[in-house]
Amino acid sequence: VEVKIEVVIPEKERSKEEMSPNGKASPLIYKVNGTARHYHLEEHPIASNPYHNPKDVVEASVCHVKDLENGQMREVDLGCGKALLIKEGGEFHAVGHKCPHYGAPLVKGVLSKGRVRCPWHGACFNISTGDIEDFPGLDSLPRFQVKIEKEKVYIRASKQALQTQRRTKMMAKCISLSNYNLSSTNVLIIGAGAAGLVCAETLRQEGFSDRIVMCTMDRHLPYDRPKLSKSMDSHPEQIALRPKEFFRTYDIEVLTEMQVAAIDIKNKTAVFKDGFKMEYNKLLIATGNTPKALSCKGKEVENVFNIRTPEDANRVVKLATSKNVVIVGASFLGMEAAAYLTERAHSVSVVELEEVPFKKFFGERVGRAVMKMFESNRVKFYMQTEVSELREQEGKLKEVVLKSGKVLRADVCVVGVGAVPATGFLKQSGINIDSKGFIVVNKMMQTNIPGVFAAGDAVTFPLALRNNKKVNVPHWQMAHMHGRIAALNMLAHGMEISTVPYLWTALFGKSIRYAGHGEGFDDVVIQGDLDELKFVAFYTKSDEVVAVASMNYDPIVSKVAEVLAAGRTIRKRDVETGDMSWLTGKGS
Repeated sequence: VEVKIEVVIPEKERSKEEMSPNGKASPLIYKVNGTARHYHLEEHPIASNPYHNPKDVVEASVCHVKDLENGQMREVDLGCGKALLIKEGGEFHAVGHKCPHYGAPLVKGVLSKGRVRCPWHGACFNISTGDIEDFPGLDSLPRFQVKIEKEKVYIRASKQALQTQRRTKMMAKCISLSNYNLSSTNVLIIGAGAAGLVCAETLRQEGFSDRIVMCTMDRHLPYDRPKLSKSMDSHPEQIALRPKEFFRTYDIEVLTEMQVAAIDIKNKTAVFKDGFKMEYNKLLIATGNTPKALSCKGKEVENVFNIRTPEDANRVVKLATSKNVVIVGASFLGMEAAAYLTERAHSVSVVELEEVPFKKFFGERVGRAVMKMFESNRVKFYMQTEVSELREQEGKLKEVVLKSGKVLRADVCVVGVGAVPATGFLKQSGINIDSKGFIVVNKMMQTNIPGVFAAGDAVTFPLALRNNKKVNVPHWQMAHMHGRIAALNMLAHGMEISTVPYLWTALFGKSIRYAGHGEGFDDVVIQGDLDELKFVAFYTKSDEVVAVASMNYDPIVSKVAEVLAAGRTIRKRDVETGDMSWLTGKGS
């Protein structure tokens, strides 16, 4: 028996992710130096035949039908590129072999019930369609047709699809743009992070053809914000989630450097700081959070940064080169920045109120192992203390004074002491905000006001994994899913969120992966070797595993995420024995 795989991808999807499959372009509004400018593109031809060029197609025999058992995956080479061949339920499927997010090899991921989960960051793809079903990332996998002849498996594929290893889902276009009043829109999205962008893209993917406007205080189109502290010298165009052409092609209008000052719920109007007003039919609030600033003496001196933009990150790298850096706060941002700057700076010091980094999140033992890794890379820690003063010389930072009395030489300071939700403009709106400033939403990302949705770092929502407890999960993957759920419910799909939180951090070329929600954990069960930084840590509350973290132990976190996503309970005793049979469905 032979299996054949054929890639079916529209012409416009076969090149880069920004290419569109069809249609007209809308005005894309950019605010440049305070002036709104409108840009139009001419109509693009619609691709009618995905195989208009026979030279672009390759067909190859990749294995015998008996080479794969049910539940197995194999990376196969077609000569000009690779595909992922999967056998599940007696059927063969073939899709792209790399995760479109950061290129992880999906053959090392987790196959479960019709989808494959990325081993690095947890994105999930349907093995029949290639469609992305959980995040992070925006693009889906190319899908290849599989044929079986004489007990051999054949794959037929577009060479272009094999090379790009990604597919942008078909999207609708906006109609009758010329009839629109510039001060009104059907959907207004406040915030241009992952939640806002995924919301806009999902609306178009679902056939929504009315006007969509995104607005952001940033000067840039949506970008990969986690890279600001992981790869601090990245330029905006290098980390853009989509190129300018994408927004034009799919009629997603973006207002940059525009801040909303108030929401008039009664009249369905957003009031901007500059006095401009825009009416909406549906509203998504995805404003994220605002970094906390230091409150000590001298906080206004130059060269003290909250890393919020690419310009902030780039400036820190420039100032830190061969100089003395002080990081205030052993947070994810603070520790990632410390790791990145170590090779560039003369010295890097971390000041933290807790006893060890990440104690509340990863626990003391894992935190101490991470701290040891940093110390072996010349990072100096000053724990259980705070900054009392920032001293300057000619207006620029010179020294950081600690409450312990220690004085640290400092040419640049990065502040990573947490953040607060950017929801101050909603206080008089009537939208329900909790005591900490988070927007309260239900499982459909709806606020208490009809037609008003919220998503991302600024919300609390019911987490199915923790018996629908209202939680805040300020992580990149979750923001993507929030945006998708909000969009589907703007279209009245009645979709509830049930995703498992998944996050990662990159430190000195090593990654810690994490899935679940460990808030309030009372014990940590560790397998592996913390000293060797090869371990998996299970976070338990009472008798139940509520989260997992790992280092150099792939794909354990993705496996646990799949178990939790299936609604199965992992008991503490299951992980204490070291018996991993529960991962294959034999547990609770």
